[in-house]
Amino acid sequence: MVDRNNLFIKNALKLYFISGTNNVNKPLPEVLSEAISGGITLFQFREKGDASLTGRSKREMALKLKQICQANQIPFIINDDVELALEIGADGVHVGQTDANGPFVREKIGDNKILGISAHTIAEAKQAVKDGADYIGVGPMYPTNSKADAEEACGPEMISAMREEGITIPIVAIGGIDIHRTRGIAQAGADGVSVISAIASATSAKHAAEQFRLELEDL
Repeated sequence: MVDRNNLFIKNALKLYFISGTNNVNKPLPEVLSEAISGGITLFQFREKGDASLTGRSKREMALKLKQICQANQIPFIINDDVELALEIGADGVHVGQTDANGPFVREKIGDNKILGISAHTIAEAKQAVKDGADYIGVGPMYPTNSKADAEEACGPEMISAMREEGITIPIVAIGGIDIHRTRGIAQAGADGVSVISAIASATSAKHAAEQFRLELEDL
């Protein structure tokens, strides 16, 4: 069972690393271990796109990554694949607007797992709250090449607008985020930043994560 209270979620979202095997230049378990040693606070396995793993290979990779996260007390989230998340005992699931709908996922995973839902507009954010989301992933903040299906960039202003409209659940920003953009994102009302390429493609995932944590330390 994973803690789903707001304070736990807010802390977990601070430095949220997302990656699949096609985002990295060396084995993903190795990159994840480096990123954890550098200070990430949550990991999402997002195995999508060209040359991504499927079937048994995907399951075996998910299990390896989950074991690394568990050993380091890092929550482990799976993107979209509800059945896999349940099968291997992941801590939660994250779904986008074009993935399975929120109420269906919440019913499937029950009350003991984290549910994250992507939102690009205020209306989507409000619906995510109604659908039982524990947190909302808002973005892309800036143009990004990490996701081929990314929406148009909405900027930190969207987070501010969501807060002004009464969205109080934890929010994590995603999309085109580098170290220099973290402060403005936090000041807009985000509880954390989620990063793919800035850590996954770095020469040293540990060093990249450390730099983000230093920038986020006093926010």
